[in-house]
Amino acid sequence: METWYFVDSDFCTPAINMALDEALMNWHRQGDIPPVLRFYGWKPAGLSVGYFQKVKGKIDLEGVENYGFELVRRQTGGRAVLHDDELTYSVIVSEDHKDMPASVKEAYLVISKGLLEGFTNLGIQAEFAIPEGKLDVAGSAVCFEEPSWYELIVEGKKAAGSAQTRKKGIILQHGSIPIEVDDGKLFDMFLYKNERIKERARQAFGDKAVAINQILEKPVSFNDTKEAFKKGFEKGLNVNLEPFELSEEQWAEVKKIAKERYETDEWNYAR
Repeated sequence: METWYFVDSDFCTPAINMALDEALMNWHRQGDIPPVLRFYGWKPAGLSVGYFQKVKGKIDLEGVENYGFELVRRQTGGRAVLHDDELTYSVIVSEDHKDMPASVKEAYLVISKGLLEGFTNLGIQAEFAIPEGKLDVAGSAVCFEEPSWYELIVEGKKAAGSAQTRKKGIILQHGSIPIEVDDGKLFDMFLYKNERIKERARQAFGDKAVAINQILEKPVSFNDTKEAFKKGFEKGLNVNLEPFELSEEQWAEVKKIAKERYETDEWNYAR
Protein backbone atom coordinates (compact mmCIF):
# COMPACT_ATOMS: atom_id res chain seq x y z
CA MET A 1 0.00 0.00 0.00
CA GLU A 2 1.39 3.37 -1.03
CA THR A 3 1.96 6.06 1.61
CA TRP A 4 0.69 9.60 0.95
CA TYR A 5 1.07 12.63 3.18
CA PHE A 6 -1.98 13.85 5.09
CA VAL A 7 -2.09 17.58 5.81
CA ASP A 8 -4.71 18.73 8.31
CA SER A 9 -4.34 22.50 8.08
CA ASP A 10 -7.48 23.22 10.13
CA PHE A 11 -8.99 26.70 9.54
CA CYS A 12 -7.09 29.21 7.39
CA THR A 13 -7.91 32.37 5.47
CA PRO A 14 -9.13 31.94 1.87
CA ALA A 15 -5.82 33.27 0.50
CA ILE A 16 -3.73 30.92 2.65
CA ASN A 17 -5.93 27.97 1.68
CA MET A 18 -5.35 28.56 -2.02
CA ALA A 19 -1.64 29.31 -1.52
CA LEU A 20 -1.10 26.09 0.44
CA ASP A 21 -2.65 24.01 -2.34
CA GLU A 22 -0.28 25.71 -4.80
CA ALA A 23 2.76 25.20 -2.56
CA LEU A 24 1.96 21.50 -2.12
CA MET A 25 1.80 21.15 -5.90
CA ASN A 26 5.22 22.80 -6.19
CA TRP A 27 6.80 20.58 -3.53
CA HIS A 28 5.37 17.42 -5.05
CA ARG A 29 6.59 18.46 -8.52
CA GLN A 30 10.08 19.01 -7.09
CA GLY A 31 10.02 15.54 -5.52
CA ASP A 32 10.17 16.92 -1.96
CA ILE A 33 6.95 15.22 -0.86
CA PRO A 34 4.82 12.26 -2.02
CA PRO A 35 1.18 12.69 -3.15
CA VAL A 36 -0.94 14.56 -0.61
CA LEU A 37 -4.46 14.54 0.79
CA ARG A 38 -5.28 17.77 2.59
CA PHE A 39 -8.32 18.71 4.70
CA TYR A 40 -9.15 22.28 5.67
CA GLY A 41 -11.73 24.80 6.77
CA TRP A 42 -12.14 28.54 6.12
CA LYS A 43 -11.83 31.40 8.59
CA PRO A 44 -13.26 33.80 7.68
CA ALA A 45 -15.66 32.06 5.31
CA GLY A 46 -14.69 32.55 1.68
CA LEU A 47 -16.30 32.82 -1.70
CA SER A 48 -13.99 31.14 -4.20
CA VAL A 49 -14.54 31.91 -7.87
CA GLY A 50 -13.36 29.70 -10.73
CA TYR A 51 -10.17 30.55 -12.62
CA PHE A 52 -12.06 31.75 -15.69
CA GLN A 53 -15.14 33.13 -13.93
CA LYS A 54 -16.13 36.78 -14.25
CA VAL A 55 -16.65 38.71 -11.03
CA LYS A 56 -18.13 41.91 -12.44
CA GLY A 57 -21.87 41.61 -12.97
CA LYS A 58 -21.97 38.14 -11.37
CA ILE A 59 -20.73 38.44 -7.79
CA ASP A 60 -22.31 40.76 -5.21
CA LEU A 61 -19.12 42.13 -3.67
CA GLU A 62 -21.10 44.23 -1.21
CA GLY A 63 -22.85 41.07 -0.01
CA VAL A 64 -19.51 39.31 0.44
CA GLU A 65 -18.16 42.26 2.45
CA ASN A 66 -21.32 42.67 4.55
CA TYR A 67 -20.98 39.13 5.89
CA GLY A 68 -17.28 39.59 6.61
CA PHE A 69 -16.37 36.96 4.05
CA GLU A 70 -13.41 37.16 1.64
CA LEU A 71 -13.33 36.52 -2.08
CA VAL A 72 -10.50 34.51 -3.63
CA ARG A 73 -9.91 33.14 -7.12
CA ARG A 74 -9.05 29.44 -7.42
CA GLN A 75 -6.51 27.84 -9.73
CA THR A 76 -9.28 25.50 -10.83
CA GLY A 77 -12.20 26.25 -13.11
CA GLY A 78 -15.91 26.02 -12.45
CA ARG A 79 -18.34 28.33 -10.72
CA ALA A 80 -18.34 30.17 -7.40
CA VAL A 81 -18.52 28.27 -4.10
CA LEU A 82 -19.32 29.67 -0.66
CA HIS A 83 -17.00 27.93 1.81
CA ASP A 84 -18.58 28.29 5.21
CA ASP A 85 -19.69 25.32 7.31
CA GLU A 86 -17.96 22.61 5.31
CA LEU A 87 -14.99 20.28 5.05
CA THR A 88 -12.77 21.09 2.08
CA TYR A 89 -10.38 18.53 0.63
CA SER A 90 -7.55 18.68 -1.87
CA VAL A 91 -5.63 15.90 -3.59
CA ILE A 92 -2.22 16.61 -5.11
CA VAL A 93 -0.73 13.84 -7.25
CA SER A 94 1.44 13.51 -10.37
CA GLU A 95 -0.25 13.07 -13.74
CA ASP A 96 2.05 10.11 -14.41
CA HIS A 97 1.05 8.32 -11.18
CA LYS A 98 0.27 4.69 -12.01
CA ASP A 99 -3.33 4.98 -10.75
CA MET A 100 -4.17 8.30 -12.43
CA PRO A 101 -5.92 8.11 -15.82
CA ALA A 102 -4.87 10.55 -18.53
CA SER A 103 -8.34 12.06 -18.90
CA VAL A 104 -9.66 14.59 -16.39
CA LYS A 105 -13.05 12.88 -16.26
CA GLU A 106 -11.64 9.44 -15.45
CA ALA A 107 -9.24 10.89 -12.87
CA TYR A 108 -12.29 12.48 -11.22
CA LEU A 109 -13.76 9.00 -10.89
CA VAL A 110 -10.63 7.60 -9.22
CA ILE A 111 -10.28 10.45 -6.71
CA SER A 112 -14.00 10.67 -6.01
CA LYS A 113 -14.00 7.08 -4.76
CA GLY A 114 -12.54 8.55 -1.57
CA LEU A 115 -15.54 10.86 -1.28
CA LEU A 116 -17.96 8.00 -1.87
CA GLU A 117 -16.38 5.97 0.94
CA GLY A 118 -16.45 9.01 3.22
CA PHE A 119 -20.19 9.41 2.80
CA THR A 120 -20.60 5.68 3.42
CA ASN A 121 -18.71 6.03 6.72
CA LEU A 122 -21.29 8.62 7.80
CA GLY A 123 -24.12 6.26 6.91
CA ILE A 124 -25.05 8.21 3.77
CA GLN A 125 -25.81 6.39 0.54
CA ALA A 126 -24.23 8.58 -2.14
CA GLU A 127 -23.59 7.84 -5.81
CA PHE A 128 -21.68 9.27 -8.74
CA ALA A 129 -23.39 11.81 -10.96
CA ILE A 130 -23.66 10.88 -14.64
CA PRO A 131 -24.93 14.10 -16.24
CA GLU A 132 -27.24 14.08 -19.23
CA GLY A 133 -26.96 16.80 -21.83
CA LYS A 134 -25.63 20.30 -21.23
CA LEU A 135 -24.61 21.17 -17.67
CA ASP A 136 -24.85 24.95 -17.60
CA VAL A 137 -27.99 26.23 -15.90
CA ALA A 138 -28.97 29.47 -17.61
CA GLY A 139 -25.52 30.91 -17.04
CA SER A 140 -25.74 30.50 -13.25
CA ALA A 141 -22.67 31.56 -11.29
CA VAL A 142 -23.46 29.17 -8.42
CA CYS A 143 -21.45 25.94 -8.29
CA PHE A 144 -23.93 23.70 -6.49
CA GLU A 145 -26.68 24.35 -9.05
CA GLU A 146 -25.69 21.24 -11.00
CA PRO A 147 -23.38 18.22 -10.59
CA SER A 148 -20.55 17.47 -13.01
CA TRP A 149 -19.22 14.03 -13.98
CA TYR A 150 -18.59 11.75 -10.99
CA GLU A 151 -19.43 14.35 -8.36
CA LEU A 152 -21.36 12.92 -5.43
CA ILE A 153 -25.12 13.06 -5.29
CA VAL A 154 -27.61 11.89 -2.64
CA GLU A 155 -31.15 11.20 -3.81
CA GLY A 156 -30.45 13.23 -6.93
CA LYS A 157 -29.08 16.25 -5.06
CA LYS A 158 -25.48 17.41 -5.25
CA ALA A 159 -23.69 16.66 -1.97
CA ALA A 160 -20.08 17.54 -2.86
CA GLY A 161 -18.57 19.80 -5.51
CA SER A 162 -15.09 19.37 -6.97
CA ALA A 163 -12.80 21.02 -9.48
CA GLN A 164 -9.55 19.86 -11.07
CA THR A 165 -6.57 21.47 -12.77
CA ARG A 166 -3.29 20.16 -14.12
CA LYS A 167 -0.16 22.28 -14.04
CA LYS A 168 3.31 21.20 -15.14
CA GLY A 169 2.60 17.52 -14.63
CA ILE A 170 0.72 17.81 -11.32
CA ILE A 171 -3.00 17.22 -10.72
CA LEU A 172 -4.82 19.34 -8.16
CA GLN A 173 -8.36 18.30 -7.35
CA HIS A 174 -10.07 20.10 -4.53
CA GLY A 175 -13.65 20.28 -3.44
CA SER A 176 -16.34 21.27 -0.99
CA ILE A 177 -18.24 18.89 1.30
CA PRO A 178 -20.99 21.01 2.92
CA ILE A 179 -21.93 20.10 6.49
CA GLU A 180 -24.58 22.84 6.73
CA VAL A 181 -25.79 25.27 4.05
CA ASP A 182 -27.36 28.68 4.67
CA ASP A 183 -28.94 29.39 1.29
CA GLY A 184 -29.88 32.91 2.40
CA LYS A 185 -26.20 33.81 2.82
CA LEU A 186 -25.27 31.89 -0.32
CA PHE A 187 -27.61 33.77 -2.63
CA ASP A 188 -26.61 37.13 -1.11
CA MET A 189 -23.23 36.49 -2.76
CA PHE A 190 -24.65 36.79 -6.30
CA LEU A 191 -26.24 39.46 -8.44
CA TYR A 192 -29.70 39.02 -9.93
CA LYS A 193 -31.86 41.28 -12.07
CA ASN A 194 -34.33 41.65 -9.23
CA GLU A 195 -35.29 40.19 -5.85
CA ARG A 196 -38.05 38.04 -7.33
CA ILE A 197 -35.61 36.17 -9.59
CA LYS A 198 -33.14 35.83 -6.71
CA GLU A 199 -35.80 34.37 -4.41
CA ARG A 200 -36.97 31.95 -7.10
CA ALA A 201 -33.38 30.72 -7.59
CA ARG A 202 -32.93 30.34 -3.84
CA GLN A 203 -36.09 28.29 -3.46
CA ALA A 204 -35.15 26.05 -6.40
CA PHE A 205 -31.71 25.46 -4.88
CA GLY A 206 -33.15 23.14 -2.23
CA ASP A 207 -34.09 20.64 -4.95
CA LYS A 208 -30.57 20.66 -6.39
CA ALA A 209 -28.16 20.51 -3.45
CA VAL A 210 -27.98 19.01 0.01
CA ALA A 211 -25.66 19.22 3.04
CA ILE A 212 -24.64 16.36 5.32
CA ASN A 213 -26.68 17.52 8.31
CA GLN A 214 -29.79 17.83 6.16
CA ILE A 215 -29.52 14.10 5.49
CA LEU A 216 -28.54 12.72 8.88
CA GLU A 217 -30.92 12.45 11.83
CA LYS A 218 -28.07 13.13 14.26
CA PRO A 219 -25.89 16.13 13.21
CA VAL A 220 -22.14 15.63 12.83
CA SER A 221 -19.32 18.05 13.57
CA PHE A 222 -16.43 19.25 11.42
CA ASN A 223 -14.11 16.78 13.20
CA ASP A 224 -16.56 13.88 12.80
CA THR A 225 -16.76 14.63 9.08
CA LYS A 226 -12.99 14.89 8.79
CA GLU A 227 -12.44 11.49 10.41
CA ALA A 228 -15.06 9.80 8.22
CA PHE A 229 -13.57 11.17 5.01
CA LYS A 230 -9.96 10.50 6.04
CA LYS A 231 -10.83 6.82 6.40
CA GLY A 232 -12.85 7.07 3.19
CA PHE A 233 -9.93 8.35 1.16
CA GLU A 234 -7.59 5.72 2.61
CA LYS A 235 -9.98 2.99 1.48
CA GLY A 236 -11.13 4.60 -1.78
CA LEU A 237 -7.59 5.37 -2.99
CA ASN A 238 -6.02 2.33 -1.30
CA VAL A 239 -3.35 4.43 0.43
CA ASN A 240 -1.84 4.83 3.88
CA LEU A 241 -2.03 8.45 5.11
CA GLU A 242 0.96 9.74 7.07
CA PRO A 243 0.45 13.03 8.97
CA PHE A 244 2.69 15.82 7.69
CA GLU A 245 3.44 19.11 9.46
CA LEU A 246 4.86 22.03 7.51
CA SER A 247 8.15 23.54 8.66
CA GLU A 248 8.51 27.26 9.44
CA GLU A 249 10.27 27.72 6.11
CA GLN A 250 7.44 26.01 4.25
CA TRP A 251 4.82 28.16 5.98
CA ALA A 252 6.85 31.23 5.02
CA GLU A 253 6.71 30.10 1.39
CA VAL A 254 2.94 29.62 1.61
CA LYS A 255 2.47 33.12 3.07
CA LYS A 256 4.63 34.59 0.31
CA ILE A 257 2.47 32.94 -2.38
CA ALA A 258 -0.67 34.20 -0.63
CA LYS A 259 0.62 37.77 -0.44
CA GLU A 260 1.89 37.88 -4.02
CA ARG A 261 -1.14 36.20 -5.64
CA TYR A 262 -4.23 35.28 -3.63
CA GLU A 263 -4.42 38.48 -1.59
CA THR A 264 -4.12 40.74 -4.65
CA ASP A 265 -6.91 42.45 -6.56
CA GLU A 266 -4.98 41.74 -9.79
CA TRP A 267 -5.50 38.00 -9.29
CA ASN A 268 -8.91 37.94 -7.64
CA TYR A 269 -10.75 40.52 -9.77
CA ALA A 270 -8.89 40.21 -13.08
CA ARG A 271 -11.87 38.80 -14.97
